[in-house]
Amino acid sequence: MFEPDIAPSGTLLGLLQRGRGDGTLHALAAPRAEALAVLNHCVLRDPRRDWQLENRSLYYARLYLDLDGGLGEIEQHLFDPDDLTDPAEERTGLALAVLGHLASYGRDDALRLLRRYAADGANWSWALDELALRDDDAALAALGERVLARFPRTPEGDGALAAAVRDAFEPRPWRLWADEQHSPRTAARVRAAQEQGSFDRWQRQLRPQGPRPGWSVREVLDWAQEGLAQHPAQLRHVPATRCLTAVAGPEDRLEIIEAAAFGEGAARATALRYLAEHDDPQALDLVEGAAADPDPLVAEAAVTAFERMRGAAALERARAWVRRGDALGGAAAGMLACRGAQYDAPLVLDALRRTVRAEGCDAPVLWELADGAGRLQIACAAPVLRHVYRETASSHLRGRAARALAATDPSFAAGFAVECLWDCEETTRELAAHHATTADARVVEQLRRLASDPAEEAEVQTAVRSRFEPGAPTV
Repeated sequence: MFEPDIAPSGTLLGLLQRGRGDGTLHALAAPRAEALAVLNHCVLRDPRRDWQLENRSLYYARLYLDLDGGLGEIEQHLFDPDDLTDPAEERTGLALAVLGHLASYGRDDALRLLRRYAADGANWSWALDELALRDDDAALAALGERVLARFPRTPEGDGALAAAVRDAFEPRPWRLWADEQHSPRTAARVRAAQEQGSFDRWQRQLRPQGPRPGWSVREVLDWAQEGLAQHPAQLRHVPATRCLTAVAGPEDRLEIIEAAAFGEGAARATALRYLAEHDDPQALDLVEGAAADPDPLVAEAAVTAFERMRGAAALERARAWVRRGDALGGAAAGMLACRGAQYDAPLVLDALRRTVRAEGCDAPVLWELADGAGRLQIACAAPVLRHVYRETASSHLRGRAARALAATDPSFAAGFAVECLWDCEETTRELAAHHATTADARVVEQLRRLASDPAEEAEVQTAVRSRFEPGAPTV
């Protein structure tokens, strides 16, 4: 996954890239041309580190509406010559999702652009999914022949069509195109593709790959290891662990311990996970040794195995490992944050501060440490949490920092909670709807807007309505 270039948090670009509520507020106060230029930059150059997890599309669509922004730059981006050579979803997915939200708000220009891209663009399936949620039957039916023309009438083309029908995220267009009444010119071919997809699934069920009933522990470990020799390599240690659970008995313990200590990469990773999941007395010592292994597969599997342990022994070992400067130390800090007792608060606070100093505000373990600071109500963690909130490029981590601040910072309701009402993540907006002080006139206005917005999540609207009920706290 590429690393986006994120601007400093004090700039308008940095705020909008992060999806912060202050980004919307500053954009509305800035000169309109400047705000639209920055907004287009964000939409056309997706700033998210994990585009499948973080939300930005509704956030940017609402800002397009507030700024009355045109779609010329998005159109140019979608139909750029790069679209012919770079069909990756990351290049156009955010722009298409923004158009989908704009279409749901009644922007006909966005709907027309989605239809055109579904007919001619490389990432046509994403555009089709957006249309499936928002367009009418007649317009979707009219697209059928254009979409099917992408698949030549050859065995390869028919196979690709069957895969497209089978894997469609939104099946509504394909159902329309399979209907003789709505789409007589496409119905026969789409129905044949649907039948082929069902037949392919049935065939795969008849020819399962992998362990069979009666396999031994050795055969499961060998199967896991053989995956690394495939092209491309297959990481099988996770499913192999489940298989090992099904076939291993008490008499196999020594063989599995030997594999966890001296086995090859994937086999060793499988054995480590198995022993950790079964709280074997030898598991923690084996994990400690494997975490320093030069093979990244083994080292990562050891840390993951430790993170999955739930026994008291693992928690006690976490207290001993929490000051380590490696991945195992980070996992120990995360375990104490999630499961530690109140007397572990100093260790969690120390790990939080140390991680921010050494690794910055986007270290993966900060997710658990922020949660732990809130769960343990570590009041003196508030300054560090505010810093993480401002600087992190992850909107999900910012939401966790906000949740921790709600539990540790008395100024949260009148401070960050206000801007969180405009945040890109629905869970953060929901938190703000519960906490933001209504003494701020902007809060009441935004709460009313969220309550009436048909695109808003139900959980957010429920939180908003709770603030307007008789006897609701004003904070």
